[in-house]
Amino acid sequence: MNILRDYIPHWLIVVGAAVLFLLIGLLVARLLMASARKLASLNASAPYQFNVHRLRRPLYMVIPLLMAIIAVRLTWPEASANPFYEGVIKILAVSFVYWLAVSIVGMVSAAVMRRYDVNVRDNLRARRIQTRIVVVRRIVSFLLFLIALAAVFMMFESLRGLGVSLLASAGMAGLIIGFAAQKTLGNLLAGIQIAIAQPIRMGDAVVVEGEWGWIEEITLTYVVIRIWDLRRLVLPISYFIEKPFQNWTRNSADIIGSVELFADYSLPIEPLRAELVRILNETKLWDQKVQVVQVTEAERDVIKIRILVSAADSPTAWDLRCLVREKMVGFIHANYPHCLPKTRALLEPMETDARILPH
Repeated sequence: MNILRDYIPHWLIVVGAAVLFLLIGLLVARLLMASARKLASLNASAPYQFNVHRLRRPLYMVIPLLMAIIAVRLTWPEASANPFYEGVIKILAVSFVYWLAVSIVGMVSAAVMRRYDVNVRDNLRARRIQTRIVVVRRIVSFLLFLIALAAVFMMFESLRGLGVSLLASAGMAGLIIGFAAQKTLGNLLAGIQIAIAQPIRMGDAVVVEGEWGWIEEITLTYVVIRIWDLRRLVLPISYFIEKPFQNWTRNSADIIGSVELFADYSLPIEPLRAELVRILNETKLWDQKVQVVQVTEAERDVIKIRILVSAADSPTAWDLRCLVREKMVGFIHANYPHCLPKTRALLEPMETDARILPH
């Protein structure tokens, strides 16, 4: 190295070594990607197919840049004495490794989620596993971030001492920070509890705060519910641990829907049962499990008729309910129009007093 410095400027040696190691890093990344593709093609029939292309960008950036950093440290050791340069190098190195680790976690979780498709009719097991994968992936990513941040702090003596002094003199500031973080930690623990107990899963049909919709996203701190009219209801994840809510697909995706009608007392019920059978046999929305027509209440002027029908999932049940309601109202109107709800009144002539009649 000393002989080279006699004939070649030092900065050119540093740049040349960095470029050389950068090219070596690109070659290593290329070889790793080729090996990963080869391994994936050999295991095409394996249960989990990893999308190795997700690692392309991290590998082609992390490995060459780390190699270039090593080259600069080898050819320019004086730079290690510069606190600013040394700090930037340490932060970049930890950041690159963190990015690569998060990409690997994302690739593995995506491979597992692809195996369990929620777009099938009986998707209870798939939704259960996908919910667990989503929550665990976010927890692992959060832990990786904490580890990377702790690694950066531990590399700097000044920050390490600052952390120790803050822990030693927590006092009132520690109490304030603890109270401020209490809600966040509670949501984090609630997310872990939901991943294990699973009171809700991805794609579950729920009724929350008087709104009906589907669980669209579960994070470590909040849950997004897609309302039937495409609005989004965002709730803290601790809500589903602390407050009651309705989960229509807790044990299975199939669901029973109800249709309520009001009619006059004179309406016969048996023709409605026969008409319901005809309607259900002509539609693919019905899963051929439940069909019930009952008079549930007899009010002062009308009777309440409840119709129960079953479907494979909540969206199908909604469409089936609307269909049955439309057909039944049309059937009553066409065949028993006099049995539609009406208000009865008895008009009697008013008796007059002959003494007040005009003469």
